[in-house]
Parts: sequence; C-alpha cells; structure tokens
Amino acid sequence: MSFEQTWKVGALASASGVTVRTLHHWDRIGLLSPSRRTASGHREYTEQDVVRLYQVLALRRLGLALETIATCLDVGVDPVRLVAEQLSDVEAALASLDVLRQRLTHIHGELTAARAPEAGTLICVLRAMRGTGPAADQALRRHVDDDQLRALEDRARALGPAAHYLLEIEWPELYRRAEALRAAGTDPGAPQVRRIVARMDELGALFSGGEETLSAAVKSAWQQEPAAMSGAPADAWQGLAAFLDRARAASS
Repeated sequence: MSFEQTWKVGALASASGVTVRTLHHWDRIGLLSPSRRTASGHREYTEQDVVRLYQVLALRRLGLALETIATCLDVGVDPVRLVAEQLSDVEAALASLDVLRQRLTHIHGELTAARAPEAGTLICVLRAMRGTGPAADQALRRHVDDDQLRALEDRARALGPAAHYLLEIEWPELYRRAEALRAAGTDPGAPQVRRIVARMDELGALFSGGEETLSAAVKSAWQQEPAAMSGAPADAWQGLAAFLDRARAASS
C-alpha cells in the first residue's frame, strides 16, 4: 500500500521557491488551497495541489493575471500545450542569447587583436541586448525602402568606427546645442546657430551620399514622426525643427 506524499506550507514554499506569504494569499483567494488536513487539524498540500501549483507558476510566466489563471484552471488546462508554450519561450530566449554571445565573441576577438569593431556590429549588439530595434529605426523603415536602407547601412559601414561617434555622440550634441540656443532666445540667423545647422547638413550628406531621394525620405521621417526619430516629445522637436529651418533660410 502506497501513501501519497504531502507538504506543509513551509516545506512547499522552500521546495518551489514561492514564499509562505504568497501561498497563504493564494489560499485566501481560492487559487491554491491545501486539500488535506492531518488528524491534528493542520492543512497539507497533496500531490494534486503541487500539480496545480506548477500550472499556476507556468501561467504566471506567460504573463496571465491571477484572476485569469484561476479561470483557466477551473475550466481545465491542457498540460501539453502549457509545456509547449513554455518550451517555445525558452528556445526563443536561448536563440537570442546565442546571437548575442556570437556578436560579443566577435567584438572580444577584434579588441584582443587591437582592432576597433565596426560600428554596425556595435549597433547590432545594442539591439540584441535591448531585444528590439530602436523606435527611430522602426520609424525610418516606414519611409525608406530596402534599397535606401541598404545604402544608409553601406555608408555607415564605409565610415567604419567614425560612424558610431558621428551618430551617437556628435549628432545628438549638435541638437542639444541648438536646443539650448533656441531656449535662450538666440536669433536663428546668429553665426553660432548657422554653424550648427551647416554641420548637421554636412553629416546628413555624409550618410546619404548626397542622394536627393534618400535625403528626402529621411527628412520625411523626421517631419512626420519627430518623436520617434528624436526620442523627444513631438512638440519639443517641432519647435526646434522650425528654429533650424529659419537658420537655414538665413544662411541661403
């Protein structure tokens, strides 16, 4: 004759990694209650309770609220589907980590050999670490076609490590300086503003190769989706954009 194993709340909390407080809360709301009482009146969790605990934890990892989990368990959960969804999530996470590992290994090799990694490689690593592409990239893709995007990438690749400095350091600094001048009430035609605008346009030509259609597409992205492209509120960007346009007009 076999006896079913049971667990007191402390033992189950220790075994599952769930706090005693959490188990008590789930008992109070009826999500997971111990099914058996000992002769002395102490409540214990049965093997079926442990199965339900696993299902609760699995559904929580899928992002479901406790109320939704209770509903799912009350109507019955297919364990095969449940495990398959968890397995899919784990495999996706492992794939992302493997891509990141390969890129970091490449960069490590480049640095060890005293060679600067390509800017494109660094950007790919940043994207892998964030999990998704930046909003600016997504906005840009809505305005440029694949050929134009490849042209931008080729131009950035041709610039080598300088591309990272120009895109991540100098260009944002130019916008910060321009915004500071605008906020201070500086005339758009002032020499310092015109110099900033000239350098901005120079950088734009550097990445577009002076190709007018490509330049127009990029400009359209900035005009129609300024918040995504700049990372700043749309109103703030539009005010700065108008200030820069007046500076360009003063320079012509």
